[in-house]
Amino acid sequence: MLLTLILLMAVVLAGLIIVQTHLIKTVSDIREEQFDQLVKGELKKVVDHLERYEQRLARRSAREGSLPAGNRASGNIDVFPGQGSGTASINFKFSFSERNIFGSYQQDLQIEFDESADEKEKSRLPGTDLNSYSTFDQIHEYNLDLERKRETWLKDMNWSNYKILLEGRLLEERIDSAFMEQALKNTFQEAGINLDYKYAVRSSNQGKDKLVFGSPGYNPDKKQQYYSLLFPYDYDGQQPNYLYVYFPKRSGYLLRATGLTIIPTLILTGLLIGIFTYAIMTILRQKKLSIIKNDFINNMTHELKTPISTISLASQMLQDGTIINTPKTVEHVSKVINEESKRLSFQVEKVLQMAVFNEGRLKMKFKEFNLNETIRTVLNNFDIRIKNKNGALKSELNVQSTIIKGDEVHITNVMFNLLDNAMKYSNGDPEITVSTEDRNDHVVVMVKDNGIGIPKEHQTQIFDRFYRVPTGNVHNVKGFGLGLSYVKQVIDLHNGKIKVDSAVNKGTVFSIFLPKILK
Repeated sequence: MLLTLILLMAVVLAGLIIVQTHLIKTVSDIREEQFDQLVKGELKKVVDHLERYEQRLARRSAREGSLPAGNRASGNIDVFPGQGSGTASINFKFSFSERNIFGSYQQDLQIEFDESADEKEKSRLPGTDLNSYSTFDQIHEYNLDLERKRETWLKDMNWSNYKILLEGRLLEERIDSAFMEQALKNTFQEAGINLDYKYAVRSSNQGKDKLVFGSPGYNPDKKQQYYSLLFPYDYDGQQPNYLYVYFPKRSGYLLRATGLTIIPTLILTGLLIGIFTYAIMTILRQKKLSIIKNDFINNMTHELKTPISTISLASQMLQDGTIINTPKTVEHVSKVINEESKRLSFQVEKVLQMAVFNEGRLKMKFKEFNLNETIRTVLNNFDIRIKNKNGALKSELNVQSTIIKGDEVHITNVMFNLLDNAMKYSNGDPEITVSTEDRNDHVVVMVKDNGIGIPKEHQTQIFDRFYRVPTGNVHNVKGFGLGLSYVKQVIDLHNGKIKVDSAVNKGTVFSIFLPKILK
């Protein structure tokens, strides 16, 4: 059930992470596409602006190219006698022509002048009524009309012929680099693109790419550069010219632009992952504590049941009338009851002691004492128990001055716990060595045994409360799993540390580092 719950939570979390990742990528792609479209549009504006700029120059040059020196006027005058007496007919013919770089423009003028008794003058001008003006007025008016037509013709003409002339010029002659830089700068600023950029104008001829001009050190990543065709309306499409632009800090700009959307999402996703991880760790820790609790209850039941059963059996022996209660028998039974009562009291005291430690109500009584002397006292008291097991207890107290400041009673209990574990977990006859070393400003106390050893995967957990190396349901070694936890807490309160070095079937070495008083 627990595993199923964890798997469901993991699947839900993985799904949320996938969805969030997809959303982040989508937002990033959209922002990148918007930026790309914006840059491409602004480049097109620059190209159009350059095209219009060249058109203005072309039209101005076209107007300047129509010079009076290029105009020609020719004409002749014919006089014909009239049909009536005293009459004559005069025919004026003029031809006006104008030539410039775009071609020629020609207009003919014919004026008829008749002198008669009834009609003083008659004239015919293209586009005018007969006899409306005098002859010279008609010539002047025609000249003005011709000038207006010429201006209209220059303004509305198709300037493609002039573009053909421009296309034959070199690209660097058609584009001013200063004008290009200013156009790019103004266009990007108006669009809100406040980024450093580099540009290049390149010309392609028969597959060969040539740099015309551009920013110094232009060497972009081809995937991140933008380009637009220059002079797209040129008639010669065999030599295309391109304007290239790239932004060195494009990636950082896009990241900042999408940061307001991505950062909160990342924070929430991170919090979700953290909460999920914490929940899983809590569940696993509770499961582990449940296993340890059950193991502790089993061990405690075994440890308490044995002395209780022994005391109960001894009491029954004293009450049994069939057994002869000699003074020696009574003394023996009383001794058994007393020993088992002490054992029961000791086990209960250890449990209560750990409860006091966990609540933080235990006060240490620090004072200066000689660590070597304390260790010798413990070894002397423990020697009898070792000999009863056919074991050997050696001491190598190599440090001469071992004055430390601490609680002597609890340090004594620490030594008893380590020696007791070394004896209980011995592999055959116990062989225990206690030694001391001087390392800088610490005294190191080492307890070495020839026991069964501790597997590597359990060495970081042996100092946890109630933890015992798993042995199944076999309880051949007595204990609650409180001894090493007590040792660790006492050493921590002395500002020291404890290390373990162990290998299976090769024994264990516990090293205690205690700060010494420097003289």
